[in-house]
Amino acid sequence: MDVLIVEPIDAQVMQWLQQRHAVRYAPELVRDPRAFRQALFNVRALVMPPAVALDATMLHYAPVLRAVGVVGNGVEAIDTAACQRAGVEIVRSGAASAAAEAEFVIGALLALLRRVPVVTEDGAQVGRELGGVTVGLVGLVPATPALVPLLAAFGSRVVGYDPAVHANDGLWARWGVMPLPLRELVERSDALCVMLPYFNRYRGLLGDRFLPFCKPDQVLVSLSRSSLFDEAALADVLGSGRMAAAWLDSVEPGLLDAGRPLSDIDTLQVTPHVAGITRESRRRGAWMVARRIDELLGERPDAAPEFRLPADEPPDLADDAASA
Repeated sequence: MDVLIVEPIDAQVMQWLQQRHAVRYAPELVRDPRAFRQALFNVRALVMPPAVALDATMLHYAPVLRAVGVVGNGVEAIDTAACQRAGVEIVRSGAASAAAEAEFVIGALLALLRRVPVVTEDGAQVGRELGGVTVGLVGLVPATPALVPLLAAFGSRVVGYDPAVHANDGLWARWGVMPLPLRELVERSDALCVMLPYFNRYRGLLGDRFLPFCKPDQVLVSLSRSSLFDEAALADVLGSGRMAAAWLDSVEPGLLDAGRPLSDIDTLQVTPHVAGITRESRRRGAWMVARRIDELLGERPDAAPEFRLPADEPPDLADDAASA
């Protein structure tokens, strides 16, 4: 069998693959680990949900597997090192959700700025306009080139920080973002938008070293995993009112449990990782994954992959953090 699909995908994409390869569609295997392992024996490409685990043990049952396609966001459940050792390419569709994520950020910023009032010089409590603020982007991601023009259309000024992109890199100018050290960005931004991909070394990055210096009445929208934040530091700036409000779209299990620092913060809003999930983004993602799988199974070595999972983590934060 060429392709095993255990993740529901767009019907047209499915038909396109079926015209080119032997395809089995069996989403029920996700609920039956034993049958799933047995089904992998002669599979060359697998399309699976991002939450399903794929480790070295599972790969042992898939001796001819060449590609694992993930249509949704995230590959945390996939052992990327084991895949690399087995010669299995992880095919992602990260850029497919770029437009959806950009729109989500705009909507969240508009909602927060209007919903959370600030006090003017004459004592009135009013909302703010997106066109009058500086937006600080933490992380250059596929959504950035879609987001920046939208912010510019409102009249926002955009600054940014990414630990993996040097301040002299031409990418900043091409995307219309002024690079700043992280602390300066936090101090100068009326709104923070955090989209930095998560790696273990980034755990708690946005904590006591930076958040206490946030601009008064700042609002925060984060599409990144909440592990990027030190929860006590975030609770402090929200509880004190220095940060007006925050919206987290990817919350770790238990973060809001009773007794945790963020459990009773009424200016914190959370959503269940929905920023990049739309009908259109899933369709784009399915096409991206399907086309790359078709290239791999067609054994065309000259076909360069459109979207690949980075083999290594970004460089260390030590030098940049010291300058910040």
